Formats: sequence, C-alpha cells, structure tokens
Amino acid sequence: MSDASYRDAIFSTPLDRVARFSFDEQVVACFPDMIRRSVPGYGQILGMLGVIAERHLRHGARVYDLGCSLGAAGLALAGRLPPAAFDYTGVDLSPAMVSRARETLGSECPEHAMTVLEGDIRTLDYRPAGMILLNFTLQFLPPEDRDALMRRLHEALEPGGVLILSEKIKAADEQENAWLVERYHDFKRANGYSDLEISQKRTALENVLIPDSLEAHHARLAEAGFSRSLTWFQFLNFASLIAFKE
Repeated sequence: MSDASYRDAIFSTPLDRVARFSFDEQVVACFPDMIRRSVPGYGQILGMLGVIAERHLRHGARVYDLGCSLGAAGLALAGRLPPAAFDYTGVDLSPAMVSRARETLGSECPEHAMTVLEGDIRTLDYRPAGMILLNFTLQFLPPEDRDALMRRLHEALEPGGVLILSEKIKAADEQENAWLVERYHDFKRANGYSDLEISQKRTALENVLIPDSLEAHHARLAEAGFSRSLTWFQFLNFASLIAFKE
C-alpha cells in the first residue's frame, strides 16, 4: 500500500476540463499516498483508534467503518486489539475501494473477523454496534442527508458505545477560515504538491466535498441524541470528534 510507484500525480498536468472528483480505480491506485500527503494528522487519528477502542469498546462488539476506503482503520484496530476483541464491518460505495480493502484486510489480518460491504451508508441495515467510525466520509454526503444518517447511527450504537467523526472543517470566522485554508495549502506544498495540483484538485472537489463547522457537527450530534461530544484532535482545518451514547 505504500509502494512509491503509486504516487499521487492525478492533477499534475494541466487539464482542459477538471472532472468531478470520484473514488475510481485511478484514485484507489494512489490513495495511500494521496491521503498521507493531503490530510493533516491522518496517521495520528488512525493510531488513536485502537487506544480509544481499548477504553470504550465492549469486548467482542461490532465496529462499523463507514466510508472505509482501503480499510486503514480496520488495520489500525487489528494491529492493537486481539481477534476476539471486535467484529469489523467496513462499508464503501466504491467497488474499487471495496475490492482492494477485502484483499488487504484478508491478507494482513486473517485471524480477525473483517467484513467489507459495498453499499450506501445512508440505507444500510445496521446491526447493534459498540463503535462507529466516520473518517472523512460525512463531508462527501449531501448536507441534507447528514442529520438523518446521524440519527440512524445513534440508534445503531449500543448504550456506552462511541462514534468517531473525522472531517475537514470550516471556521465560522471568514478571516480565520482563510488563514487555515492558506496554511493547509502550504502543508500540501511541503508534501510535494504543486500549485497546479492544488488548484485542479480544489476544482474537482467543489460541490463534492462540502465541509461543516465544528459547531455544526457538535449540534448535529446532540440533535441525534448523543449525550455529549468533544473535539479530541485538530490539525489546521481537519478535526476528529468523539460522541458518546449513554
């Protein structure tokens, strides 16, 4: 997954027309490199999932990883927890992602119960779960669908269960938001992306990735029924929240 030959160069040449971003075979091929160089703090968030699960996940409970992409969260959990500690179900809408995730999880952690489903997380028939992960997934759903999904996830969680929500965010203050966006672009430049790549990818993601503010996320979680939520991680305009069900 870390093969240097799969370096993200999708937007490295000028395009006459920049198509809407999609999680197709081209993206899957370079996804580990893309997310490593594009998402500040991604590795730290993954590294804490097992630590959080040790504290909050009932032994043997189900973990949903919604928008699981290549199954990195599943690998992180399996690297920290024994096979009997949890039952993992990853869900993704991209057939290419699902295929690669099944292959990777099957080969890397064969003793763990790891299932990957192709499906829409908005209509999935959820079973009771002790932990639900939404790592940079909600931001790709239409805003009008987000409240209903969060209510369904709250219903699916067992009492004492937790939801991890990681998202690109926007600041309410325009000046603060502009500074965060500028520093994020500096972060990408420091990781080898050119101004052309940054500009073309931003165009591709327009109206595809629609961020909310931290305040909006916390309000949505409260309205869905979560007893409390807190922001446990933030790096520039990327953050991760944890929500608790009593």
